Amino acid sequence: MAHWRTRALAPGRRPHNAGMKIAALQMVSTPDLGRNLEAASRLVAEAASAGAALVALPEYFCLMGRRDTDKLAIAEPPGDGPIQHALAGWARRHGLWVVGGTLPVAAGAAGAAPDRVLNRCCVYGPDGREAAHYDKLHLFAFDNGRESYDEGRTLAAGAVPVAVACGPLRVGLSICYDLRFPELYRALMDPPCDLIVVPAAFTYTTGRAHWELLLRTRAIENQCYVIAPAQCGEHPGGRFTYGRSMIVDPWGLVLARAADRPGPVFAELLAEEQDRIRETLPALRHRRLD
Repeated sequence: MAHWRTRALAPGRRPHNAGMKIAALQMVSTPDLGRNLEAASRLVAEAASAGAALVALPEYFCLMGRRDTDKLAIAEPPGDGPIQHALAGWARRHGLWVVGGTLPVAAGAAGAAPDRVLNRCCVYGPDGREAAHYDKLHLFAFDNGRESYDEGRTLAAGAVPVAVACGPLRVGLSICYDLRFPELYRALMDPPCDLIVVPAAFTYTTGRAHWELLLRTRAIENQCYVIAPAQCGEHPGGRFTYGRSMIVDPWGLVLARAADRPGPVFAELLAEEQDRIRETLPALRHRRLD
């Protein structure tokens, strides 16, 4: 297993004996697919030029529609389509790992109704090949009388947890609302992950109350790094997302936090700190219940 510790870094800084530099890419996506792909391409290139070996995009980086049903029009078949081709191309062009936020994928293979899609996170290696994909397990529903969302109207739920080897890292995949379900992350910790990815489009209301708290909790209880790229700001159609993309270390320290605008934030993964934490406080070995 890889042995890592982390350090927050300015974009252009390269320490001696560097490990894996990672980047969370924050976006304000729109209903225009082409515009969003261009923005994502620029951010991936910026992160690559700063030395990132792994970049992660936010949930729905490709489209934040005016209506929930807008995503149905751009749904792609598994393994094909302009969004997946773009992700694969960025990974290959820059020679890095790309965690592709999420995109809508036709759910027919899952036996779902034709008016449902999967919210899928695809991971591509430096050769441009898909290394793994994960379909969002937990579907968000919220109604406080002023804001109302129900992902079950347009999404089919995924079925299984997924972890993938990204070079020396074992990376656990999750998406947004999954963050509230600790049992998913426990399932990803056998064997333990080095990094958990949480692409998100948290509402401003829920994000202000719970985003940082939940991210730090998942990092602490699993003694694992967490990278959480997010949507931020106001989107056409009136939706507000919380932003504050973060990278958190296994002790729960926030190493990097995005401002309220698009852009990357970085942290450097260096040797030994994660193992030191797990040896000093062996909570994962002390578990009594499955």
